[in-house]
Amino acid sequence: MVFPRFVGEGAAKPPDGQVNSRSGGFMAKFQINTVEEYLAVVPARQREILETVRAAIVAAIPEAEEVISYDIPTFKIGGRAVIYYAGWKRHFSIYPVGDAVKKTLAAELAGLEISKGTIKFPLDEPVPVELIGRIAKLRAAEEAAYKPKKRRP
Repeated sequence: MVFPRFVGEGAAKPPDGQVNSRSGGFMAKFQINTVEEYLAVVPARQREILETVRAAIVAAIPEAEEVISYDIPTFKIGGRAVIYYAGWKRHFSIYPVGDAVKKTLAAELAGLEISKGTIKFPLDEPVPVELIGRIAKLRAAEEAAYKPKKRRP
């Protein structure tokens, strides 16, 4: 797996890094296989925040397995992805967030940027640990209730 992602100031910058024309930042290509490797290339400020996010998810769904999927930290239960998180230059994100989570937690999510199943949390505010735990639990319940449609022959 090749890991292309924006790494901001203070992050590991490999020799093959190139300038990202959209953000002016570096695009790095890493081989990432574990969450620890992912966190190692994130700037210290974001790393601390992401470790708090990770701990909140582990506390909420301790039965989940941690993996890297789509080049970002992912929690799976029964082989199915429940929740992903990733750090960016100005925010961290939680994925996927469907209508059930949005409706159930509407009051708590007010004021956050939500688009196409992604919630963006600003880096300059405290990590909402309880909210992240609730999102993780709701996502785990959604995945547990998921029943794939039977295909017709």
